[in-house]
Amino acid sequence: MAEEAAGGGGVRRGAAVGDRDRDRDRDRDRDRDRDRDRDRDRDRDRGRDEEGAAERGPGAAYRVFVLMEELLDKLKLLSYEEEALRRHNMRPLSRHYFALPTNPGEQFFMFCTLAAWLITKAGHPFEQPQEYDDPNAIISNVLSQLRSFGRPVDFPPSKLKAGYGEQVCYVLDCLAEEALKYSGFSWKRPAYPTEELEEEEITEDYAELTLNKLEEDAVEEESDNEENFIDLNVLKGKAYGSDMNDAPKHEEILQSTTDAVEWNLEVERVLPQLKVTVRTDNKDWRIHVDQMHQHKDGIESSLKETRGYLDKLHNEISRTLEKINSREKYINNQLEHLVQEYRSAQALLSEAKEKYQEGSGGVTERIKVLSEITEALERVKQETEEKGSSMTDGAPLVKIKQALTKLKQETIHMDIQIGVMEHTLLQSKLKEKSNMARDMHAAMIPEATVGAY
Repeated sequence: MAEEAAGGGGVRRGAAVGDRDRDRDRDRDRDRDRDRDRDRDRDRDRGRDEEGAAERGPGAAYRVFVLMEELLDKLKLLSYEEEALRRHNMRPLSRHYFALPTNPGEQFFMFCTLAAWLITKAGHPFEQPQEYDDPNAIISNVLSQLRSFGRPVDFPPSKLKAGYGEQVCYVLDCLAEEALKYSGFSWKRPAYPTEELEEEEITEDYAELTLNKLEEDAVEEESDNEENFIDLNVLKGKAYGSDMNDAPKHEEILQSTTDAVEWNLEVERVLPQLKVTVRTDNKDWRIHVDQMHQHKDGIESSLKETRGYLDKLHNEISRTLEKINSREKYINNQLEHLVQEYRSAQALLSEAKEKYQEGSGGVTERIKVLSEITEALERVKQETEEKGSSMTDGAPLVKIKQALTKLKQETIHMDIQIGVMEHTLLQSKLKEKSNMARDMHAAMIPEATVGAY
């Protein structure tokens, strides 16, 4: 009996474990179906958004990025990193966090956290949502708070379950504006700094002249000379008249009064400006030939220096290669018996693997047979436990006794009814006999009277 009870307890525990596994599988299937439905809704919403964007214009698809950047600026003005994210150990948002899908679960939790914080900042107390709260309830509460601020909501709440998109950015942007209004912040016109434009002084370097510069200067000088043309004959006549009148002045002019030191200084100052350097044309083939010769000479000179180093390096490398080859041969000779042993061990290993594969095939077959036998044994155990439980159970015996007593009572009642019926039948028979006898007696009396008369 104890063994049967233990067996029954093991069967009940196995049945409980099986029920628990079935419940777990059922919950997993339900979660998978819910995720599939959510993905289907997300794809349908994405298709509708794309159709709506195509109807609104080509730039509507990029409006969510602009909205997200504006939202991020407003959140930074509200110091969301110190007040909201640091409390929950979250990372700061990127420029396109709610514009692109990355991790829907994390994005939805971040949306709920920021929405609750912004509603609280706007002066309406709002409980911080937890990770395992109902998302539909959270979304309905957020949208009701948004409507209380007087903001229109012309989209279905299922758009917010994905945790990203234009609707998510719109809700957070409206809540951020309300929080800024409540905190007393107001946008002002931007003050642009005045920059003083410095005039660039163009300094021409006259120390180096090109051929084009020289040609331009020559053309300008010719034009100046044509404009300021002076008749030489007139000058000659004037000079001759002045020479005749001012003869004593020529003697004074022939004697120079200029200081030699000042003259040399002036020459040194002007000399760099008078230097003419002609730039060569790089397209000339002679210059390329000269450059080739120069490069060839440089390569030959550097090759002479490096050839010795390269020869030394070559000799060292060849010596090390010879040493490596000799060491390799020595190691091969020394480890030849170990290599043979390794090869024999590999052959034995391959044979063992083949035997193992053959044995594993037999083991799998035997495991299948064992599983079938264990299943048959479990069935037999269940049948024996059921029979044992039925044998040890006293309820059927009690029912049988109750049925027997009921049958006895019914037989007694039947016997009474049978006796009553027999008695009634006997009375009816006796009554019929008495009636017949009376009728016969009545018939016999008139015949006797007729015979007497």
